[in-house]
Amino acid sequence: MPLSDTKAKALKPRDKKYLEADERGLYLEVKPNGTKRWVFRFRLHEKRCDLALGVYPDVSLANARKARDEARAYVAQGIDPRDVKRARRDSTLEAHRNSFAAVSEEWFAAKVAHLSKSSRDRATLALTRDLNPYLGKRPVSEITAPEVLRCLRRIESRNTVETAHRVKRVASQVFRFAVATGKADRDPTADLTGALKPTKKQHLAAITDPREVGRLMLAIEGYKGTPTVRVALKLSPLLFCRPGELRKLEWSEVNWERAQIELPAAKMKTEEPHIIPLAEQSLALLRELKPLTGHGRYVFPSARGGSRPLSDNGVRTALRSLGYDNETMTAHGFRAMARTLLDEALGFRVDYIEHQLAHTVRDALGRAYNRTKHLKQRREMMQRWADYLDALREEAKHSNVITAAFGRS
Repeated sequence: MPLSDTKAKALKPRDKKYLEADERGLYLEVKPNGTKRWVFRFRLHEKRCDLALGVYPDVSLANARKARDEARAYVAQGIDPRDVKRARRDSTLEAHRNSFAAVSEEWFAAKVAHLSKSSRDRATLALTRDLNPYLGKRPVSEITAPEVLRCLRRIESRNTVETAHRVKRVASQVFRFAVATGKADRDPTADLTGALKPTKKQHLAAITDPREVGRLMLAIEGYKGTPTVRVALKLSPLLFCRPGELRKLEWSEVNWERAQIELPAAKMKTEEPHIIPLAEQSLALLRELKPLTGHGRYVFPSARGGSRPLSDNGVRTALRSLGYDNETMTAHGFRAMARTLLDEALGFRVDYIEHQLAHTVRDALGRAYNRTKHLKQRREMMQRWADYLDALREEAKHSNVITAAFGRS
């Protein structure tokens, strides 16, 4: 009589393993430890053979019967179903060894592992966040251009076109490595020329390469101008607010107790109030300046009198004195620098970054998010950003050795 699920579940272990028959060569093997395994018994070339079909109940009775029927069809053709099973297993293993994730790991070890930490971090982020979740299990030789494009479209949808182009370059390097090692015939990203949105021309120059940022931070550290301009220059990358918001900052807008700057809507381009959480490094700079300008209205008063703020040329002139002209870096460029590296190097969520940039970010109903949205996460982000800039500066100072480790969010 054929087995049923009720009967299969009720079978008890004995001192020795035994077989309980279903039909057409299918048996349920019960071991002394209680494990139950499906077995298909067949004869081929005058020999009796057993084919394991999986453990019960992980493999149900219905699925065991389907596997048995498939095996019987092979036996009818004179093919040993055990050979078919081994071939499938070997094919799966080979596909895993040649998967995009496996090849990208080999590529990273061969081509990236010896580079600076910032370079390693950017490659790792491209792979772990934007490529491997969607392509990682696919055989690298079978991935098509449309599959890669779907990954890049997801990045574009985050309004990070530059990142999409960078990730495309990482994918291309992995595919070319696969071609060189005989695991693929071609690089499918070659077919994506012109498929991505073009990167916007940078009207305001900004440095976004981590190594160059480190050199910039080192140069800023050595700036010898007036205390007011020196602190304004040092705070520009840390706060990455609009230059006008920084130079017009008032002491009344610094909330020391909450360690944050609170800008009113009247000062904001979006006409919404804005909060800038202060990292320890930013607080230290403000404390340094407080005895010098704290008696007046503005944090950065003009050299011509405390009744008006620092000129809009203050930070720009300081940058030029350090060798950074308007084609290389501008005061506004610190925003683009933070926007790029917070996303690509530190992996922060785009909405956290957009909120901190004081861009208009709306909820599902089209309403502008209030100024305290994601404030805890933004506070953590601002501290991590300050620490990251310190690390890049130290890397520039000490021959590409970064002394701090940074996780991802």
